[in-house]
Amino acid sequence: MNEQQVLRRREAPLITPTDLSEDATRDIGGAMNAILADVFALYLKTKNFHWHVSGPHFHDYHLMLDDQSAQLFAMTDPIAERIRKVGAMTLRSIGHIARIQRIQDNDADYVEPTDMLAELCEDNQALAARLREAHEVCNEHRDIATASLIETWIDETERRTWFLFETSRAQRSSRVQ
Repeated sequence: MNEQQVLRRREAPLITPTDLSEDATRDIGGAMNAILADVFALYLKTKNFHWHVSGPHFHDYHLMLDDQSAQLFAMTDPIAERIRKVGAMTLRSIGHIARIQRIQDNDADYVEPTDMLAELCEDNQALAARLREAHEVCNEHRDIATASLIETWIDETERRTWFLFETSRAQRSSRVQ
């Protein structure tokens, strides 16, 4: 390969061959980039709460939040790779994430542990709903591979929601009495 060929290749746009239409690439890429931004935001919020949880249930909450953050982080690369496989471009920076994330940050100096769990429970519920929306976009464009991955992520997200809800249930009940 000569120098001109190398330079041309470097300047060429990153176009992944796909049988999906341009509309499908745009729609699926957009939906999945929004999911990717939400997953990164939820990952960091979960990790933040993991680092800052305190109180009598510290050990259990600390470990659960670490497990959940690891699960969220494990989603990021497959999501980004799926975006590239359908011919779209992925997120490029923290700023890009901040511009499109729908999961709200929590920068408070102190959050009660039960409030942490409740907030993460709601965020995971919202993520599951958005994953279902992205699944519909994939179905509309017959992107079976992305839809299949999303089904697994919905199940994992529902499991995190369930654990967060059940873990905080006893705490909520004792505060009401």
